[in-house]
Amino acid sequence: MKELVEYIVKALVDNPDKIEVKETAGDYVTILEVRTAPEDVGKVIGREGRIANSLRSIAKAAAAKQNKKITVEIITDEERPAG
Repeated sequence: MKELVEYIVKALVDNPDKIEVKETAGDYVTILEVRTAPEDVGKVIGREGRIANSLRSIAKAAAAKQNKKITVEIITDEERPAG
C-alpha cells in the first residue's frame, strides 16, 4: 500500500523528491502518513478534500483486496522534523 500511495502522490506534486510516506502497522489497521513540501499540500488535499478522499478510497480498496484496513493521513505541518 505504501508504494501505491507514494506513487500517486508523487504524480500530483511539483516536488516529488520531498514526499515522505511513513507506514505504521497496528494490530487492526495500518496508518500511512504522507508528508509533502509545504507548497504541495494543497495539491494533495485538493478542493474540499476531494483528492485526499480519492486517495483514501483507492488505498482502502487495495487494502480490502488483501483483507487489511488502512488509514491515510496527510500531515500538513509547516516544519518538518529532522531525521
